[in-house]
Amino acid sequence: MDYDELLSVATAVGESLLENGAEIYRVEESVSRIVGAYGVQEVDVFAIPNCLITTVVRQDGKSLTKIKRILSRGTNLDRVNRLNDLCRRVCRDRPELSQVRRELEEILRRPVYGLAVKTLAYGITAFAFTLFFGGNLWDALCALLFGAAIKQVAFQMEKLHSNAFFVNTVCSALTAALAMLAVRLGLAANMDKMVIGTLMNLVPGVAITNSMRDIIAGDLVAGLTKMTEALLVATAMAVGAGLALSASHLLGGG
Repeated sequence: MDYDELLSVATAVGESLLENGAEIYRVEESVSRIVGAYGVQEVDVFAIPNCLITTVVRQDGKSLTKIKRILSRGTNLDRVNRLNDLCRRVCRDRPELSQVRRELEEILRRPVYGLAVKTLAYGITAFAFTLFFGGNLWDALCALLFGAAIKQVAFQMEKLHSNAFFVNTVCSALTAALAMLAVRLGLAANMDKMVIGTLMNLVPGVAITNSMRDIIAGDLVAGLTKMTEALLVATAMAVGAGLALSASHLLGGG
């Protein structure tokens, strides 16, 4: 048994799960099951949102440890689902490790939605939530444009490696500014409905849900980390919108 390769492959699967939004318990269980499928009796896995540590004990009693720093995280449930299927096949069939690595690389090479589709999705989300919160059709049409605009801005800022707090602050400020402009130009009537509907694109719903699941499952460090991240996103949204509204009142008062 090539323990180094087994440790590398199992950790790579866990790393991919973390990067694509999987829960902590799912990551730890998947890595443990992959290693255990090849006859390793003792394996310890510790995962938090930005770090994965895996230790296996060889038959001669020596330990091997691999640590992976998770630098980027997002949500791609298609990849999570396919990685889960890969884990199940490994546990059932125990294929060659080289084959597992090839399948992992194929999963990671699968195409993701392009910028145009994501921009359209942001617009439709803003449109639907604006109607849901009581806005009229003109409010929703304006929000559709606002949603598309903040996605474009966020994409350009992410290309410059801006941190998430700053990105959400700028997008929230832009949303509030555009909503105020639309009302003043007579294009829409309900500024609050447009702002709330558009900002629903930025609400960290997945992070909040996963944090509660992790806390309930006993992964307190991971759960509190994700909860803190979600609170920072919410704070950035409030700061951005508040700055835009305050600036408008100051300029209007002058």
